[in-house]
Amino acid sequence: MSEPAGVYATKSDFAYTRIREGILSGEFEPGAVLQQAGLARTIGISTTPLREALRRLKSEGLVELDAHRDARVASLTAEEARDLLEIRLSLDPLAAALAAERRTKEDIRRIRKLATDVKPLQSNPTTSDLGAHRAFHQAVYRASHNDLLISTLDSLWDKADRYRRLGLEVVRTQEERDQKDHEHHALVDAVARGDGVEAATVMRRHISTSLGARAATRLGAEPGQPVPQLT
Repeated sequence: MSEPAGVYATKSDFAYTRIREGILSGEFEPGAVLQQAGLARTIGISTTPLREALRRLKSEGLVELDAHRDARVASLTAEEARDLLEIRLSLDPLAAALAAERRTKEDIRRIRKLATDVKPLQSNPTTSDLGAHRAFHQAVYRASHNDLLISTLDSLWDKADRYRRLGLEVVRTQEERDQKDHEHHALVDAVARGDGVEAATVMRRHISTSLGARAATRLGAEPGQPVPQLT
């Protein structure tokens, strides 16, 4: 956490960004205690802006705060994994279908360009790997030209990344990775052709066998099924 706080508008913004990055990158693991005094010293700020940052992270569901102001990274749960998967199974195919109907030449150019940088994620993906994956999907979302849908899917992405990392703990076979690569290319082709039905079909298949789906299964939840009580 060496980036100077002066780059940000406030020290709270700086703390929020750095801790959020640490949570999403896996540096701060699910369930880990965030010792506020030590964390503030490490970041180079006082505890007051740190607490403000933690409250923002709590509102996003990434941090839990108790009455004594102890902070803990939110755990991964079967319910949240299921909820994320169910939402994405509905909204991602919708975005893909709309993208096929509404895409511009510039949208197609951007999607094709970003597709060349996307590789099936392996264990311990780098920030660059995750960023390329996100940028490609965001390009498809933006081609839908539905601002509310775009913002909704963008807001889900960071939270879903924590579950992708869980899904990667079981190494995917080469066949599975090749299938993901094929789906990315099939999605590009369907959107470029203006085939909304095919774009939605490819995207639904892509999400149903995604790392998020694997994480939901590992946690004991699948879409449409009751959430078990975990002990």
